[in-house]
Amino acid sequence: MKRSSPQPEKLRVCIAAPSLDIYGGQARQAVRLLAALGSEASITVGFIPHNPRPPWPLRWVRKIKYARTILMLLQYCLWLIAQAWRYDIVQVFCAAYYSYMLSAIPAILVAKLYGKKVILNYRSGEAEDHLQNWPLTTKPFMRLADRIVVPSGYLVDVFARFGLRAEAIFNIIELERFHFRDRAPLKPKFLCSRLLEPLYNVGNVIRAFHLIQQQYPEASLTIAADGWQRGELEQLARDLKLRNTRFLGFVPFEEMPELYDEHDIYLIGNDIDNMPAAVTESCACGILLVTTNAGGIPYLVKHEESALIVSSGDYAGLANNAMRLLEDQDLARRLAHNARARAQQFTWENVRDQWLKLYRELASSSAMSTNRQQPVITQPTTTD
Repeated sequence: MKRSSPQPEKLRVCIAAPSLDIYGGQARQAVRLLAALGSEASITVGFIPHNPRPPWPLRWVRKIKYARTILMLLQYCLWLIAQAWRYDIVQVFCAAYYSYMLSAIPAILVAKLYGKKVILNYRSGEAEDHLQNWPLTTKPFMRLADRIVVPSGYLVDVFARFGLRAEAIFNIIELERFHFRDRAPLKPKFLCSRLLEPLYNVGNVIRAFHLIQQQYPEASLTIAADGWQRGELEQLARDLKLRNTRFLGFVPFEEMPELYDEHDIYLIGNDIDNMPAAVTESCACGILLVTTNAGGIPYLVKHEESALIVSSGDYAGLANNAMRLLEDQDLARRLAHNARARAQQFTWENVRDQWLKLYRELASSSAMSTNRQQPVITQPTTTD
């Protein structure tokens, strides 16, 4: 009787990232990666949230700013200690500054304590300032990671300037969620969904729209985001006497595809960024993109090929290029179709092999434990 060959053991990967209790790109990317890896026969994937919910008797602590942070950090570290030993690879998402200190450093140290491989998945466009001004907590700990993965070539170049090797794997877009359509004729219906914080410079989007509305009185602008600058940005719109301008506040991700579909041109005024989801999502659905050249954006789209790009701070350039699209419908159609082709490169099918190759390389470089215990699999949670 022929003896069946043993099934290869699955590689165990733990993703440490924000849950959907925190709105933002990191949480959305973590959910997408978890779902994609969960469909892979060779991978067992688990999740440790940066922001675990406190036990019911301590839910009241969430209303107290610093106490909430301390409690979440304590829970996160305890969860790492209790779970990280079960995995072969710990992959930790992080942004810059305190996000990095409170989420990445504990995961790196705990994983190394257990002799596990670590992927630092760094995702902030503020990397250069972070590395320059926080040297004691960046490079020494980053060098403990086995690999540094970033979402764009822009951050690869930034890390290289500080003597750190990083590799780029694009963020994932679920292309099927976005309906592509030709905007013919293109209408002056503008959208912006960048957070209302200084580095995203939504003020310059509003100033650009003011110039546009002088030429196109029927033009409309929807700002679908929230942030601590909302009050002053609403005041700026009033001071400029803008018409047809809506501040929607926070819009759930599930509702964004419909919002894209209702508009024709997306404006980005960022001063700093890395790989904004707004760029890839605009590419996916055919909304025309007029953007600054902040951070990693020129690594994602090219001027006059898949978008129109101006220098950061140039709100007049944003306005002029938006009006150029309205006046040149052939250009608009060409950019939209090129952008849709570009969006294909951000799907799981196109980044899958990079992730699996990385995991296999890390696994082959260390001896796998022979006594394995099935990990407890948890998934990101939505808000109460």
